[in-house]
Amino acid sequence: MIESVFTSFFIGGFEGSTHRRLGDAQRLDMIAATQHERFAAEDYARLKSVGISTARDGVRWYLAERADGRYDWESVLPMLRTARETGVQTIWDLLHFGWPDHIDPFTPAFIDRFARFARAFTRLLMEEGDGVPLIAPINEPSFLAFASGEKGFFHPFAKERGVEIKTQLVRAIIAACEAVWEVCPKARIIHTDPIINIVADPRRPQDRLDAEIYRRAQFAVWDMIAGLVQPELGGQMKYLDILGLDYYIHNQWVHNDGLLVPSHPHHLPLRYMLREVYERYARPLLIGETSIEASVRADWLRYIGHEVRSALRMKIPVEGVCLYPIVDHPGWDDGRYCPNGLWGYADERGERQLYQPLADELKRQQRLLLEMRQVPDQEAISGPESDIEIFETMDWNVMNAAAHTMNEVTARSRGDAAGP
Repeated sequence: MIESVFTSFFIGGFEGSTHRRLGDAQRLDMIAATQHERFAAEDYARLKSVGISTARDGVRWYLAERADGRYDWESVLPMLRTARETGVQTIWDLLHFGWPDHIDPFTPAFIDRFARFARAFTRLLMEEGDGVPLIAPINEPSFLAFASGEKGFFHPFAKERGVEIKTQLVRAIIAACEAVWEVCPKARIIHTDPIINIVADPRRPQDRLDAEIYRRAQFAVWDMIAGLVQPELGGQMKYLDILGLDYYIHNQWVHNDGLLVPSHPHHLPLRYMLREVYERYARPLLIGETSIEASVRADWLRYIGHEVRSALRMKIPVEGVCLYPIVDHPGWDDGRYCPNGLWGYADERGERQLYQPLADELKRQQRLLLEMRQVPDQEAISGPESDIEIFETMDWNVMNAAAHTMNEVTARSRGDAAGP
């Protein structure tokens, strides 16, 4: 068996968004809001206590480069050193929806500044003896282009400039890859973006082409990075390393209509979405983000685990699953409590309450994965908690309701009417 890139299959992701939101233009900082920066040692130790030794964390560019080319690593060094001391391998997000105020993302300087930042941070990792760097240059560039350049609910609040900023982000990613590899040729690059499924209403066959065009748009950034389209951007297949696929319960819908809830006959099992990405790019995959809120957290992980094991049996190289976020956090736009993590808010001593049902399911998923790897060609694991039996006990009505709830919450956070 080929050794995995990650030291644990399940990964703990700490919410790291730092964008400015629409309305009051307030700068968000989820690493600070969740007190992860204050209690990083406790948080990493908690990961190890449940068998997770890989984390996904953020550098926060806006803090690290307050002036052009002058880097201050005070905001990330304690986290970096604590991760190393506790034996936690870390995937570092360089740009998680936010950049310094003095940088205009529509200018050529943005590309150069981001590459220099990537180079400087990689040097820091090497100086600190952090092993082989794991770098996620720009989190969800497709969504970021949509949010900041097309619909304008992220800074710089532009509209109908989505294509323009998307190409800027791609150029910046390519430049960052070169900068990182210049310092450490063995560094691994993770490109995260949402995966989606969109179908036409069978009663509206005229929508089929538009629905399929929209669905295929999910591949645009990766195609650009790989040089499969718009070669003038400088893309090449070498820049595609590990693909991080972000998947939530509301990532499937009917074109110009509502959600494709999990029990819908046109809802596509996740394993086939993974297969399409792998067959398109032939690159190792990572579930870069996945979670849900409230009491269905364990059910959702049960579903994700089932689908990932199914994909592995189909010889699709899924390298890991990132539980994102791993700790609860306040909502981006309204500060509401989002109960979607394995642990809750920290108290003054750094203690976080464990959500036991999700912890139990994580332990079960770890066991099922281990059993499957011991007998890789076995279709199902025998016993009272077999793969098939766990899947068949899912309450799909509850999952459907959760899908609608998450969709409504997401829409409200953007100031939209409910809908995809």
